[in-house]
Amino acid sequence: MKKISVMFILPDLETGGAERIVTTIANHLLRDRFEPKILLLRKRGGYLSLLREDVEIIDVKTERIRHSLKPILREIYRRKPDIVFSGFGEVNAYLSLFIKVFPKTKFIARETNVVSEHVTRKEIKFFYNFYNNYQKIIAQSDDMKNDLIAQFNIKQHKIVKINNPVDFDFIDARLRTSVRPESFRHNYKNIVAIGNLSARKGFDNLLKVFSRLKNENILLHILGDGKDRDMLHQMKDFLGLDQVIFHGKQENPYQFLRHADLFILSSRYEGFPNVLLEAGACGTYSLANNCPGGINEIIQDGTNGEIADIENHEDFAQKIINVLHQSHERDSIRDSIQSRFSKNIILSEYEKVLLDLMK
Repeated sequence: MKKISVMFILPDLETGGAERIVTTIANHLLRDRFEPKILLLRKRGGYLSLLREDVEIIDVKTERIRHSLKPILREIYRRKPDIVFSGFGEVNAYLSLFIKVFPKTKFIARETNVVSEHVTRKEIKFFYNFYNNYQKIIAQSDDMKNDLIAQFNIKQHKIVKINNPVDFDFIDARLRTSVRPESFRHNYKNIVAIGNLSARKGFDNLLKVFSRLKNENILLHILGDGKDRDMLHQMKDFLGLDQVIFHGKQENPYQFLRHADLFILSSRYEGFPNVLLEAGACGTYSLANNCPGGINEIIQDGTNGEIADIENHEDFAQKIINVLHQSHERDSIRDSIQSRFSKNIILSEYEKVLLDLMK
């Protein structure tokens, strides 16, 4: 039986959510049925070292996404894959216009965010007029699926909802070498937040919440980097938040999650937040902002977390105090994630989509 050639497309393999998911899919597709390749605009990123050796990397050496279309189309024409799987919103948009040029290749787009929230540039929105050219579009949550239908007139039968998988083997391996971070004080409650330092992640709101908690023995550890770093540091200093620590990017964020008393997701919108899944996989209770992007599909109220409105800074601060005074069963938190989002469950859904396309 001829193997199905699948070409995944990403800008790079830096340590982000979309990159983690594509790496997981490419590594675990059944090798007797599939032949995975990953086309990168630039060959770099921490997940390169996690790829199996039999996953071919195609490097088109392009720094800017807007300049990537020609080399991407050239590689599709040259290699003639059975399936092209584009995993990044802006690339998905550009590619949609050219799908009909390749009638023998099936195209899948995996969306990474609630599109109407995330895509603001008119020149990118224009390409969504051609999104129905895709044979299948993968949405990670009902919020994403409903947004594509209502805001972009995507045909419902084209959209398949597949939640993100959690690789428990990978996380558990990292946890085996994890120690309690030195910055965690024993006479304090230690709260962790993780994400790109950008407006989308809502860390400005989180700092405003913590300005209401100055008299509490609570430390906030923020992991990540991004364009708003300097602004957020200035905001921290302006508000006098000595109990907030910025750690930058961390190679092993799981040691922070495992030893945290609480994880907070402060985002203004999401796709289907991997870090919320990973907090649960580490057995850590979460408090999440009530934002679009599948939050209510992940949180089982009172079991693995709670949802509140972070824009109400006073109420959210009180919610943090209330949660920290409760006890939570780590095994139950972990089981609530594993029973629904383990990689074996989710990857079988991806394989089904790929196989159905080739019928």
